[in-house]
Amino acid sequence: MAPLPDGFSYAEWNATYNGLSFGIAAMGSATIFFWLQLPNVTKSYRTALTITGIVTLIATYHYIRIFNSWSEAFTVASKDGGDYEVKLTGAPFNDGYRYVDWLLTVPLLLIELILVMKRPQAETVSLSWKLGLASALMVALGYPGEIQEDLSVRWFWWCMSMIPFCYVVFTLAVGLAEATSKQPSPAAASLASAARYLTVFSWLTYPFVYMVKSVGLAGPAATMYEQVGYSIADVMAKAVFGVLIWALAAEKSAVEESGKLLPN
Repeated sequence: MAPLPDGFSYAEWNATYNGLSFGIAAMGSATIFFWLQLPNVTKSYRTALTITGIVTLIATYHYIRIFNSWSEAFTVASKDGGDYEVKLTGAPFNDGYRYVDWLLTVPLLLIELILVMKRPQAETVSLSWKLGLASALMVALGYPGEIQEDLSVRWFWWCMSMIPFCYVVFTLAVGLAEATSKQPSPAAASLASAARYLTVFSWLTYPFVYMVKSVGLAGPAATMYEQVGYSIADVMAKAVFGVLIWALAAEKSAVEESGKLLPN
């Protein structure tokens, strides 16, 4: 929980405010949608879709906490009808909620993808443990650098976090290729591939946002870009990814119900 810099313009404060509001709305709406769709997929895929809704529910809660913390850290007022003036209240802005969220949701994101692919039980359990632990380690290693102003320390923890990060991304991009090709229909294979690559693409945004404060940006502008960047990446990695999981589950359910696939 690093102290906020002073000197925010109204535009910078408002962009962050709207970015966090967008996160709440997107995650909350996605949660309702996923759970309403549970009766529309077969029993085999309801666990994956339930986890998808849990991921966005956890994210909704933490975005509300981050939003409230942001609002409490500032006073925004207009004097005599003029421009809005933004001042720090002295209340701390707790961005640690974001890391608590990631520690819970990132392993679940990977597990829901593995579950919806419906691989043999031994393979499912093995991949779930490996990717779940690697992703949790990635988040845990990233946090010490996030709260540091010393750039050398920040870079060190970034590099440490990238080790499990690269393992997870490689497994998604290459290791699950065979499982994707074994999906029961071309549409299912296409959706599984899209879910894998969306995860890779959205995850690749996080290391760059993490290093915003190390590439010449500082002060309120860096904080704004960091918060808005993380919000956009989170919506892609959780809500949009979840829609692909739902579509894949719905497609495979339709194939199974049509009798084109014998259940395992």
